[in-house]
Amino acid sequence: MKLGLLVALQIAVSAASLVVEIVAGRLLAPHVGMSLYTWTSVIAVVLAGFSAGHWWGGRLADRGIPTALAATGWILLAGALSTALATTLLAWLAGPVLAATGHPVWGIVALTVLVFFLPSLFAGVPAPVLAHVAVTTGTRPGRALGALFAAGAVGAIAGTLLAGFLFISWLGSSLTLALVTLAYAVAGTVLIRTAGRTAIAALALAALALALAGLAAAAPGPCDRESRYFCIRSVDISADRSRPVRMMVIDHLAHGISARDAPLVMFTDHAAMLDALARLRAPRPGFTSFFIGGGNYAIPRALALRGAGKVTVAEIDPEVTEIAVREFWFDAAGTEVIHEDARRALAASGARYDIIIGDAFTDIAVPQHLVTKEFFQLVRDRLAPRGSYLMNVIDFEDRLDALAAITRTLAAVFPVVEVWTEQRRPEPGERVVFVVVAGHAPTAQDTIRVPSPDQTAFGAMADGFVAALIGRDDLVLTDDFSPIDRLIGRPD
Repeated sequence: MKLGLLVALQIAVSAASLVVEIVAGRLLAPHVGMSLYTWTSVIAVVLAGFSAGHWWGGRLADRGIPTALAATGWILLAGALSTALATTLLAWLAGPVLAATGHPVWGIVALTVLVFFLPSLFAGVPAPVLAHVAVTTGTRPGRALGALFAAGAVGAIAGTLLAGFLFISWLGSSLTLALVTLAYAVAGTVLIRTAGRTAIAALALAALALALAGLAAAAPGPCDRESRYFCIRSVDISADRSRPVRMMVIDHLAHGISARDAPLVMFTDHAAMLDALARLRAPRPGFTSFFIGGGNYAIPRALALRGAGKVTVAEIDPEVTEIAVREFWFDAAGTEVIHEDARRALAASGARYDIIIGDAFTDIAVPQHLVTKEFFQLVRDRLAPRGSYLMNVIDFEDRLDALAAITRTLAAVFPVVEVWTEQRRPEPGERVVFVVVAGHAPTAQDTIRVPSPDQTAFGAMADGFVAALIGRDDLVLTDDFSPIDRLIGRPD
């Protein structure tokens, strides 16, 4: 068997297997979010599959070249079939598995194993078989072995780049998996034919896998738009179709609700607090503002209608902005929208703002680089002399570890830090929405009552409560150490 063909097959299989790894995280996101736990589970499960596949392939390699090649071909066809079924299997299993496991981390691990272990197992088999063939049939075994190892690395790099920069954003996850199915089917059929075996049954199985992949790609997916960053949906929650109300869902969480005919009403607690506190703490009527994250743009929309000063929004995903304009009645005219990471945008800006609002999330945690002392120092440097920083934080009432760490870190930078939330007793274990306020002076009042959408009372937590949060321990979040996912994680 020619070395060139072996190298080409190794590149194709390695590239396809890494595409599946990248797509796995995107497919899981609408069900469990895109967090550190998601990617940890995906990488661990895929590596476990590769390892088991390599062991299996090593055993096959000892059976003789024709037998090993034929068996590897059938295994790749099984990989094509399991890859084709991944999207459908995930849709069937997500609800029951997450309900049965209870703990979100175990749910992520269980789903990843059930859906993506087998495709990784099958993809791991060819490498030792192809390497064995290259070494035993070539005249320069060392060079052949090096070429196969290099081919595996080149394929892995190509698959990662193609999935991240091209396939997912242009084709979507399901169609990308259909391409992987095709790659496995072709490689498997070639190996079976090269081994001198009849390929009729192989072609039939390949056709079945491609048909299943095509059906999965044609079926309605969970996303209205699958961008380079998120799975985005616009959900109509109108009670009266003549007065539309829509909710933006990014991955698996609601990121804002807007009503066409009530642009000044905030429909979520965090938006109601951020909107009201921004106006309450603004040093002047025509105050300027900078938003870290756009979401459905409900607050920038309301501020523009109220006649506030210049509004700047740093939203990393252009697709989010496009959907906000198209589906959530946001008029981008008069608002400066910067489509890049908010920290980079703020660092590059020479402007100072009266109000800076932090409302960016990956899953229910704020991205690590947006909760550190270094970032808060950048925020302080970009605030006007009487400016304020307002930040949306979500934590569980029986832990509050993430809230405590963020509050403590802000207190290391700002002289005044307040914690606001709804004025009611939370349920045991409830996930609670807070707004942390940082500045140089306290808010003029310690309670507000605003529509959310019903009239809701919010208040600043007592100074003693905030002091107790800050005094829990000495952890200050930094660019070097910011374990926000662990701090917000639920206990066993």
